[in-house]
Amino acid sequence: MAQCEQFTTAVDAVISRMRALDATLPERDGVAVFNRVYLTVTEEVDRHVDGARFPDARAAITLDVRFAERYLAAVAAAEDERRPPACWRPLFQMRRHPGVRPLQFALAGINAHIGHDLALAVVDACRSLGCEPVELEDEFDRVGDLLVSLEERIREDLMPGPDLLQIADPLTHLLGSWSLERARDATWSAARALWALRGLPDVAQGFTERLDAAVGFAGRMLLTPLAD
Repeated sequence: MAQCEQFTTAVDAVISRMRALDATLPERDGVAVFNRVYLTVTEEVDRHVDGARFPDARAAITLDVRFAERYLAAVAAAEDERRPPACWRPLFQMRRHPGVRPLQFALAGINAHIGHDLALAVVDACRSLGCEPVELEDEFDRVGDLLVSLEERIREDLMPGPDLLQIADPLTHLLGSWSLERARDATWSAARALWALRGLPDVAQGFTERLDAAVGFAGRMLLTPLAD
């Protein structure tokens, strides 16, 4: 029981940090847009844990917390004027651009977090739990299913309305080139590859750097400014 409470406290701490960040950022700020989305996801995961909807709550919480910590570390790096991972740089660089729409900010953040951070979080969680990635696959899939279900809601909430039809077509075209489900599948493969390479740190580092750069490139495309 004490161990379960300890893990739950870790999730609560992550949620508190996201809420505090939300309170300090302007509503239109690109990081604020993604933070609100991610806070919703994390609260939903927490409700699933409380409702015993994960077969292994300890594994689910460990993965969730390790995942969130990577995003929060990127935010801290940007606040301290250090370089965040390449996957996050487009969002921090473009966060106040008037030509970038809220939906673009949200999906660029999801792209960085799913495409890069989640693979590393799986490895982090496996090390913490002393397990193999295959033992976390159920938790990985359930968290991924939550993200996919929320993505559709995000698109509906943030897509421009009929009064902005002049930008809806290019926005739809741009964002139609990225898929959360495909990104999730690629992430699982990357996590398994990184785990297999754990005994070859130089190779693993090179793989991680290339993954980071590729995800950052996709993020920059998602944040292409659109004319009013």
